[in-house]
Amino acid sequence: MPPSRHHVQHLTIHGHRRAFVKAGEGPALLLLHGLGCDHTTWSSVIDGLARRYTVIAPDLLGHGLSDKPRADYSVGGYANGVRDLLTVLGIDKVTVVGHSFGGGVAMQFAYQFPERTERMILVASGGLGPEVTPGIRAITTPGFHQVMGVLTLPGVRHVGAAGLRGLAALPTAVTRDLAEVADIYDSFKDPRARAAIRHVVRAVVDWKGQIVTMADRAYLTEAMPMCVVWGRDDHVIPVRHANRAAALAPGARIEVIPHSGHFPHKDHPERFVQIVHEFVRSTRAATYSRARWRRLLENGPADPTGDVAPVVPLTAVAGDAGA
Repeated sequence: MPPSRHHVQHLTIHGHRRAFVKAGEGPALLLLHGLGCDHTTWSSVIDGLARRYTVIAPDLLGHGLSDKPRADYSVGGYANGVRDLLTVLGIDKVTVVGHSFGGGVAMQFAYQFPERTERMILVASGGLGPEVTPGIRAITTPGFHQVMGVLTLPGVRHVGAAGLRGLAALPTAVTRDLAEVADIYDSFKDPRARAAIRHVVRAVVDWKGQIVTMADRAYLTEAMPMCVVWGRDDHVIPVRHANRAAALAPGARIEVIPHSGHFPHKDHPERFVQIVHEFVRSTRAATYSRARWRRLLENGPADPTGDVAPVVPLTAVAGDAGA
C-alpha cells in the first residue's frame, strides 16, 4: 500500500498488533477502510477532518500494517475489534464512518454497540444489496489463493500494477478506480494478506453476490442519524444501492457525488470533508435508551420481509455544478 502521510501507532490487543492513525481533537470520528485497503485510503481527508475532530483510522486486522493472523474475520469480529481499540484509547463514543466493506463493519458496530455510536456515515457501503463487482466474487472461488500467488510474483505483479495504473489515467469513468485496485493487487503479494482477504470475502460474499444485508435491521436507524455517500460512477458497488438505503432508512441523508467512483473521499476530498462536517454539525448525536431500543426490537420493521418498494431515482445533491 502507499506509504502513510500520518504517524502510525500500534497497540497489541488480544495478542495481535493493530496499527492505527490518531489525529486532531474534538468529537471522535472512527474511519473504517474497505476490503484490501488500509488507513491510507483516508489520507486525503484526515487532515481536513482533524481540524475539528479526533480522527481514529485503524488498519483492520488482516490489512495494512496490522497483524494478519488466522482469526475471526467476520463483520461481527471486526466490530468487536474496533470496540476494543476504542476502549484502550479511552474513547467512549464515535461517529462511525465506513467505506465499502468498512461500511458493513460500521453498520455492525452501530448494531452491536448503539450506546457507543453517535452517528453513522456509510461511503459506497456493502450490505445494501447483493450486487458487487465480479472481481470481488472471484476471491471466493477455489484456487484464488494459488492463482494470485502466481500473479503477484515480482515481474508479473509490477507489470500488472503498472497496467492498471495506466488504465486509471484514461479519461473514462469505467477505469477511474483502477489505481486503487492496483494498490490492493500489490498488497496480495503477502500470502497472509491473501488468506485474510479470502476469509473476509467468504464471510460476506458468495458466487451470487453479497450475503450480509442491513435490510432486516434498517428500522433501528430510526434511533441514530445516518448519512450515505456514493460516487455516481461507482463500478464496484452500484450507486443504486444508495437508492435502496433511502428506502430502507427514510430518515437517512443521501449524498451522491458526480464525477466520482468507488472512492468518493479520494476523488473529492474537500467535498467529502464538507459533507461529514455538515452532517455532524446539523444532527444531534444519538443517545442510547435501552427502553427505546427494546421497543424498536419488539415492534420490528414495518415490512418484516425486508423488502422495499421501488423509489424514484436519486438525483445529485445541491452543489453538483461545482464538483
